[in-house]
Amino acid sequence: MAIPKGFLFDFDGVVVNSKESHNSAWASAFKELFNTEIAPFPKSLSGKSPMIIAEYFCNVIGKKEQTEDLYYLKDEHLDKYFTVPVLLPGIREITKFLSQEKIPYGIASNATKQFLKNSIYHLDLNFDVVFGLQDYVKPKPAPEAYISLAKALNFKEEDFKDIWVFEDSLTGTNAARLAGMQPIGITTAYTERELKEVGSILTFPTVLEAYQYLTK
Repeated sequence: MAIPKGFLFDFDGVVVNSKESHNSAWASAFKELFNTEIAPFPKSLSGKSPMIIAEYFCNVIGKKEQTEDLYYLKDEHLDKYFTVPVLLPGIREITKFLSQEKIPYGIASNATKQFLKNSIYHLDLNFDVVFGLQDYVKPKPAPEAYISLAKALNFKEEDFKDIWVFEDSLTGTNAARLAGMQPIGITTAYTERELKEVGSILTFPTVLEAYQYLTK
């Protein structure tokens, strides 16, 4: 098998398990703003932009007009009460391999830039090119995130079909597909069947198995 020309990574659910970091920030911000407990986090919001998530939680209690307040407060809490997410298997192995082979790679996430930078710093990860929510006009499921990252890595549009995109969410998989790239499903949030239904060409439990597949 020919090695793809480039590798793009989502962050939450692919590089790290950050559910606890995000969920606790949503819960504490919601409690501070509304003095009540937040609703359970629905799976359907996985990978969506924080503004859409904020709107959902505000709608639950009939406070849609305070969506932006919750969005900004959650971002504050995520930074102020930062907890280091859990590194998922295979990330150190694959980034070392890609660096040795001089294959371009980077991160494009719907998470905020500060959270990505904090996490990468504390986990000592080898990612130099990182795109977060503030870098896009239209976040995932629009393809802008992955197109912007690919261009920053000096890829041309004709290269896109030879780029792998590691994604765990339906939102992000759709973004990769719309960008004309090859979505590779990581089954931390959705099943193999669910990810393949929206365009994943291959699926793996974690990036470790993808790394082993590439290097066997």
